[in-house]
Amino acid sequence: MPGPQKPIAVLLMAMGGPDKLENVEPYLLDVRGGRPTPPELVEEIRERYRVTGGKSPVLGITREVARRLEQKLNGPGGEGFRVYVGLRHWHPYIKEAYAELLDDQPHRLIGLCMAPQYSTMSIGAYIKKVEEARAELGGDFPVSYVQSWHRHPRLVQALAENIGIGLQKFPADARAKVPIVFTAHSLPERILEIKDPYPEEVRGTMEAVCRQLGPVTARFAFQSQGRSHEKWLGPDVESTLETLHQEGHRHVLIAPIGFLSDHVEILYDVDVEFKKLAESKGMQLERIPMLNATPPLIETLASVLEEHLTAPVR
Repeated sequence: MPGPQKPIAVLLMAMGGPDKLENVEPYLLDVRGGRPTPPELVEEIRERYRVTGGKSPVLGITREVARRLEQKLNGPGGEGFRVYVGLRHWHPYIKEAYAELLDDQPHRLIGLCMAPQYSTMSIGAYIKKVEEARAELGGDFPVSYVQSWHRHPRLVQALAENIGIGLQKFPADARAKVPIVFTAHSLPERILEIKDPYPEEVRGTMEAVCRQLGPVTARFAFQSQGRSHEKWLGPDVESTLETLHQEGHRHVLIAPIGFLSDHVEILYDVDVEFKKLAESKGMQLERIPMLNATPPLIETLASVLEEHLTAPVR
């Protein structure tokens, strides 16, 4: 009798974050490639996590996404897929997740990041981590990666629906005119020198969502610029809010389309800092709900994986 069919492994990857306040400093050490973080910056970032719940919610959300995605892919009683979680900068590291899936001897491995838009500094870095783990630990199964799904129809639909939910937070007579500021995490400007597709892809997501919505007042801005001396991609949210204020707008909806789940860049940068800045200008700032582990995201990821599996091998 033939043995059971080997599963297809899906490695769901995310940035990660500290699981408690004491681990903020070692987490930052990992993010900064071993370079120490100035003590005042460590304390500032630790305070951000303290204000937003005392730890990063990323691992819990990503594990729930993985659980629901595995159920969705397998259907009732199926066992053809196994979904694993690996983080780039905290436990369980991508290498730890790779070691776990290696023990299960999968038929093949698909790497999928919790980020729809490709950049060599984001998706490219995740892929590099998997390849390093593979080189060190082995594995004779084929490995492929979903590199971009920034215009996937299900993603676009889900974001458009959440914008509709976000607009309900404004007075009924103002909703039709509320400007939507689409945001994504900024990256150093040097990525433009290598013609990195990230700036084009995040704007591509925005354009697709705007087409779904119909006529809207829309702006694009980068958020959460890093603390370094180099130039980062702009325009930033702060200057965009100032421009909208000068144009006479007193309501604004933030749509973080470069992010899928709640984490400190959403719960603090948007919900605390940007909200406070808007209030200081007499503006009402609201945010769309994040997709997190909701059915629309699970359906999107399942569709992305199914398309990847049926795509011709290049």
